[in-house]
Amino acid sequence: MKETLQSEAEQHDTLQRPHHEQQKRAIRRVGLLDRVALHVGVALVAWSRRPRAVQIHECRADQLQQQRDTLVRELAAERMYYLGPAQR
Repeated sequence: MKETLQSEAEQHDTLQRPHHEQQKRAIRRVGLLDRVALHVGVALVAWSRRPRAVQIHECRADQLQQQRDTLVRELAAERMYYLGPAQR
């Protein structure tokens, strides 16, 4: 039995209320402004939780050194390709 029985006092109180108060309220839809605010809020939270990879000066210097070394090796390889073996 899924229905509950009302006590006599509750039944009497229900009878005295106007009919429009007994009806269920209509469900309101969420407005456009509320939906936009929700999407903006979620986007801000996602943006604020992005990974922050701040490079330390030494790490950046190491990267530049590695890039420079790579360029030097590539230039040396091109010289050997175009000029042939070194003359003795």
